Amino acid sequence: MAQKDHSGPLLFEMETATARVIGPDGNLIERSIQVRIHPVTGRKCRITFARKKEKEAGTDALPGPPPDADQQQRCPFCRPQLFRQTPTFPTQWVPEGRLVRGRSVLFPNLFPYGRYSGVSLFDDNHFVEIGTADHGSYLDSILNCRRFLSLVRTRDPDAQFAGITQNHLPSSGGSLIHPHLQVHADRIAGNHHRWLGHRAATYFEATGRYLFSDYLAHERTAGDRYVGRSGRWEWMAAFAPEGFFELWGILPGVLSLMDLSDSDWHDLVTGILNTQRFYRHLNRNGYNLGLLSVEAPGSRLEMRVVLIVRSNYDAWVRNDHTGYEVMMGDMATFTSPEETAEMARPFWR
Repeated sequence: MAQKDHSGPLLFEMETATARVIGPDGNLIERSIQVRIHPVTGRKCRITFARKKEKEAGTDALPGPPPDADQQQRCPFCRPQLFRQTPTFPTQWVPEGRLVRGRSVLFPNLFPYGRYSGVSLFDDNHFVEIGTADHGSYLDSILNCRRFLSLVRTRDPDAQFAGITQNHLPSSGGSLIHPHLQVHADRIAGNHHRWLGHRAATYFEATGRYLFSDYLAHERTAGDRYVGRSGRWEWMAAFAPEGFFELWGILPGVLSLMDLSDSDWHDLVTGILNTQRFYRHLNRNGYNLGLLSVEAPGSRLEMRVVLIVRSNYDAWVRNDHTGYEVMMGDMATFTSPEETAEMARPFWR
């Protein structure tokens, strides 16, 4: 059964199929699978409702700290190792070598992903459990990223493809548990930069309106995936998620990271920490975060931050991306976005 919900040029499309099998007891079993196509990204996901009945190991309670949670003396991001074991920027670019703001220190990534790649620390603690980060320290870290990107923009205007990302714990791809953000800028567009930038531009040419603003307007009116606000940022469960319990925060009408006000950054951190507390409530301890921007004249891509939860980091960990996601290219999740939004809303009240 196919459903198509039009919101102007945007098409919210989903189709439900039923798989029928004979169970071990000889009785017929019917299982529903829903396929959705996201109106923004054009990518599909599959919601396999039956698998929600599986009990994921280790989610009865929040797992304990990682084995090396108290190994500050071996962590290059902890003091006093920080200023001995981390690299510095060329002095003609950053005279002091590293960017310092409050409790945040930002320095070059020793293993860069692009032309300009940095690490921005927050909190002086070696390990910070999900949902417990200090708002002021997190804000210092993300504002340090803004300063880094501003310096890049002045130094190399062609490095237009910018991003702030986070991997919390090794289950999300993090190599060190000390809390930090990654910040990137490059002349070469990543796939999401390239596709979303093109999609936003063609949408504006066809309609004279902004893509994410129209998507947000639909979700605000529909209501079943809408979560809440933190200042001007508005939060919702993604219509066709590409990760588990995926939430989006959209800042409508803002086209550059440089155009966010101080209160916008403050409110962004509030929404991020709300999301982390929601994930903690689910007894999950790992997540990924991404905020992408095309810092180019004429860009029509508005600000959007995405968070997804990952498998818990513990000795028994089972990765949440299987051969289906890696080889087939369709995310297969177990919970509908409408359920995700309903569970997340209390954390915005």
